[in-house]
Amino acid sequence: MRAISGLWRWRRNPLRRGTDLAEAWVALLALLLILVLGPVTGSVTGHAAQDALQRSVREQQDSRRLVTATVIRTLERSPLDADPEATAGRNPRTRVVADWTAPDGTTHHGTVMAGLQTPHRGDHFGLWTDLHGRIAARPLDSATATTHAVLAGTGAALLIAGLTEGGRRLAVWRMVRRRYARWDQAWDRAGPDWGRTGTGS
Repeated sequence: MRAISGLWRWRRNPLRRGTDLAEAWVALLALLLILVLGPVTGSVTGHAAQDALQRSVREQQDSRRLVTATVIRTLERSPLDADPEATAGRNPRTRVVADWTAPDGTTHHGTVMAGLQTPHRGDHFGLWTDLHGRIAARPLDSATATTHAVLAGTGAALLIAGLTEGGRRLAVWRMVRRRYARWDQAWDRAGPDWGRTGTGS
């Protein structure tokens, strides 16, 4: 809006300099780029991210299974064993030695994080594995993937807006520098005669 009012103000103003009009046009162009290119880039990026993430969701859900593991024994808790899921407000987790059966029927034994606050021998808990029983992370869900895609699209739109505004500021800065250089040259030419009688000043 400021760019449009700037163009209108300098339209037929006798005090208008060429750089004033150029600055207003640069501002208008930047505004149009932000309003058009920003949303388009954000939308394209968001859709691409959504497609890729939803494909990843399907692949993870096809290749991972929630199996039931049985606690064999609890291991001593160490401060280095902090679980990021526990700090995110989820159920506390404890390191245990457990047995579980993979989706392909093979049995496995190992140290895992159990979603139990005070596990005891024989307790059961859910454990995500791949189809061969190797421990895997919880598969990404569709809602989380959509949230990430929206954030990616928003970030791309904001990046375009920031780059455009940065380009506008750089262009205006260079125009102002050139204007000041021309003023300095004009003052240098007028300087020796400034204030002398008979020089028309």
